[in-house]
Amino acid sequence: MRGVGGVRGGTMAADSTLLLSLVEEFVSGLQDSKAKDAAKGVKDGQFTVLQLVEALGLSLTSSQAPTRARGVQLLSEVLKECYGELTEREVEVLIAFYENRLKDHYVITPPVLQGLRALVSLCTTLPPGSAVSMLRSLFQDVHVQGAYVYLRCLVKLISNGVLLLYFPTELKGLGADFVFGFVQSMDGERDPRNLLLAFQIAKSIIHRGYDLGKFTEELFEVTSCYFPIDFTPPPNDPHGITKEELIQELRGVLTGTPKFAEFLLPLIIEKLDSDVPSAKLDSLQTLTACVSQYEHKDLAEFLEGLWASLRREVFQTSSENVESAGLAALTALTSCLSRSVLNSDSEDSLSSFLDLILKDCKHHLCEPDLKLVWPSAKLLQATCCASNRASHIVTAAVMPSLIDQYNSRTQVRTTTDILMFTEFHMSTFFFSILSFQRITKYTSRTFKPSFSQAFGLLLDSDIELAIDHLTRLLLIEEDGRVSAAVVECAGALAELHPAFIICMNIPDKPCRLFCSEPMAQDLTEPSKQHSHHAMRQRCLSALAAVSKQSSVVQDSTPVLLEVLSSAHTGSVSFSVDEVVLACHSLQRIAEQVEDEEETGRCFHDVIIPRLLSLALQAALQGEQLTNSNDHILLFYPSKQQGDSWSQSQMVCLLMGCVCSLPRSVEVPQIDQLLSALEEMSCTCSHQLSYTSAAKCFAGLVNKRPPGQLVLLHSCQKAIFVSNSRDESCSLIVIELDSTSSSVRIQAFTLMIWVAKALLLRYHPLFKTLTDKLFSLLDDTDLGPMAADSFSLLMSDFTDVLNRSCHADVRIMYRQRFFSENSAKLVQGFNAATQGKKKSNYLKALSNIVNKLPKQVQVTELPALLSLLLEALTCPDQGVQLSTLSCLEPVLINPPPALIQQLEALVNRLLALLCSPAMNVRIVSLRCIHALSSFPVHEVLPFRARVLRALAKPLDDKKRLVRSEAVQARGEWFLLGSPGGR
Repeated sequence: MRGVGGVRGGTMAADSTLLLSLVEEFVSGLQDSKAKDAAKGVKDGQFTVLQLVEALGLSLTSSQAPTRARGVQLLSEVLKECYGELTEREVEVLIAFYENRLKDHYVITPPVLQGLRALVSLCTTLPPGSAVSMLRSLFQDVHVQGAYVYLRCLVKLISNGVLLLYFPTELKGLGADFVFGFVQSMDGERDPRNLLLAFQIAKSIIHRGYDLGKFTEELFEVTSCYFPIDFTPPPNDPHGITKEELIQELRGVLTGTPKFAEFLLPLIIEKLDSDVPSAKLDSLQTLTACVSQYEHKDLAEFLEGLWASLRREVFQTSSENVESAGLAALTALTSCLSRSVLNSDSEDSLSSFLDLILKDCKHHLCEPDLKLVWPSAKLLQATCCASNRASHIVTAAVMPSLIDQYNSRTQVRTTTDILMFTEFHMSTFFFSILSFQRITKYTSRTFKPSFSQAFGLLLDSDIELAIDHLTRLLLIEEDGRVSAAVVECAGALAELHPAFIICMNIPDKPCRLFCSEPMAQDLTEPSKQHSHHAMRQRCLSALAAVSKQSSVVQDSTPVLLEVLSSAHTGSVSFSVDEVVLACHSLQRIAEQVEDEEETGRCFHDVIIPRLLSLALQAALQGEQLTNSNDHILLFYPSKQQGDSWSQSQMVCLLMGCVCSLPRSVEVPQIDQLLSALEEMSCTCSHQLSYTSAAKCFAGLVNKRPPGQLVLLHSCQKAIFVSNSRDESCSLIVIELDSTSSSVRIQAFTLMIWVAKALLLRYHPLFKTLTDKLFSLLDDTDLGPMAADSFSLLMSDFTDVLNRSCHADVRIMYRQRFFSENSAKLVQGFNAATQGKKKSNYLKALSNIVNKLPKQVQVTELPALLSLLLEALTCPDQGVQLSTLSCLEPVLINPPPALIQQLEALVNRLLALLCSPAMNVRIVSLRCIHALSSFPVHEVLPFRARVLRALAKPLDDKKRLVRSEAVQARGEWFLLGSPGGR
């Protein structure tokens, strides 16, 4: 490598005439477009960057400063486009050149900084020592405070931004001189753009462990002079900088190190004297943030002043936000003192601090008529929340006097409210409240969080007392929040002491209420009748809550079954809501009860047969059933049932019974059952009935042994014909191809469920059904349904065709389906006409890819990316949402193919921010948020466009959309900055 005038390798002749012409036209002719021509010449190999420097010789040595500036500007513009073409030696020469130019006239400084910024982009190939050399030149030769905004921004970005991230070891070698240089460059800054950048740099200096040395106070002073932030962005601010962003970045600086404690804490105490609520709020939030970094020794000398300020903000506040922030700061401060490790000779700062609090607050608790009782209770509550130790100290100090005050039976509610600040050592107090006849609604709500803790400390007599009072509350309390708390407490009590629930015959107490009607005089008063039904519903919920162990379940479930029986016979008038709640209660019991043999026998021998019998009786409208255990065959659909939905829908219960059986269990009369199910699925008009019949048919087909899979036909409505010898299958399209058929949807429903049953077990007959399914994507009527059905094929279901139901499910069936059929979708999409047919293919593809494991998605994405991007432009919101859901996890660790399509992806995602569908807007924002984690050099060119587009969802009428927009915009705003990535 030669010097500035050298030629790279001597193998490429430079077109000196063209180069000199470009230089002349740019410098003297002021034609800025020639910079792009020069950059193109470098990229094409017509000449090198160093040859360009040689051609600029006359311009750079001109006696006119503007001419020299134009020459440097041309070089910088070319470097901005061609920095990737440079070698390390060329970079070293150019850095030396630019550093020398910094000593020139001030008009040359801006293009010099542009050139250095371009070279810094080559952070991985910068020669050793270049970062320190550039910094020294910038600090010595550029007067930052006198430069205009753009220049200052460049200086900070070059000197303290990129270099700070990529050359920490070299910069740390500068020691405190580096911090001093930054302090000088920031001093006096007022532009919000530069301030935001400066705060981010200062935070990085602190968090990355740079030696602050003797300039610790200077760094604090140069940043804290902006605290608290008082900034209002101008209307239509193109830069989008907000006051909140500045507050958060400055707070990150001030709270970043305990070394600032001696300066920050007095500043906070001073600012809390302000009359401006926003300044108070900022100060309190900053205090909360900083103490998480401190130890007791950092706080010791400021505790009295901090407590005085916090006490004033709670005792005398006129703002709820300020009060809440003050209480949060008190909790954080107490927590810091609680976790500090004390030496043998150090003072217990926590005890000293709590003494201050108790001295100012304790006596107010015994004066409930005075206005300071509530602020005092809130302060003590905030203190107790900080740690167990703080809670024990405060509780021991105030509990005796409060219990005495309560036992005197004066100001019961007030005293109860005060006690909400403590959750320890309260069982005695709690049960004295339960035994007190003047119990209030507020008492139950106040102590709800402490029930489970208290129940673990009870004596037997306490348990009986608790059960008695909870039962009384259950029967008389109509406040929904209180009754919900009682139900929750009953569940907690039953979990710890199930024997007491049984011994006290809890299920028998509400049973009498269930099996009796309201008094005759109550029937004439709607309010009393409603109260009676509401009480029943509370008891039903309580029965479910206490039934967590098998011993209790055996007593509680007969009561619930009796409710259903009484409702069926009409012996007692139950509302629909009560019947539904009884069913939900049984379901809740089944989900929460311990899995034991006794529980299984109870459900198998009692609960399930009884439920089946009641369901059959309701469907058959009272036909006589002699033995409930012999009536499973009554679920078989038959011609005698006709199309009565009340009877035909019972097939869903049949599905639950036979489709959950192990494959080793033989279903009686299986061939007749399959034939009846097929007929029902093709002839019934009731959606639940024909869908359940199709699912039941599919569940049975999935479990048929090899060689016995015969798909049946009947009544000229046949869908399948099979040959049992070779198990080949051909599709008869009698109904599916008849656009005028009245049962076309039913036929399709059966086909897709059977297709899923065969797909799960890798059966070769599945291919025939797949071919038909693909052909239906072009169907005008069934096309959208066919596209949706691909999600059904790829999804898991809880009621049928899953491993818990003993279905034949092979591993990786989704991957196999995708690999065998993705090409068909691509071909079909390309062949389809514009409009709905193409949308069907896009929706089908999106539904498939969305269900694949992430690692498979990443592998297969390159081949399908163009179609998925096309799907984002589809007007169908379902297609958009499915595709976005597919792309979102892949964006976290994007494959190269996705980065190459970044332009198209960004355009489509930004367009979806205006979608009328809230879910589409939310997932689009999440995807845009994920894009910010792409390589910085790839996404940085989109930063300005994305930030402009994200301004609109910030004002979206939906809170969830606004929340996602804030997070996405925050990441994009920090993109490329030292405080960001």
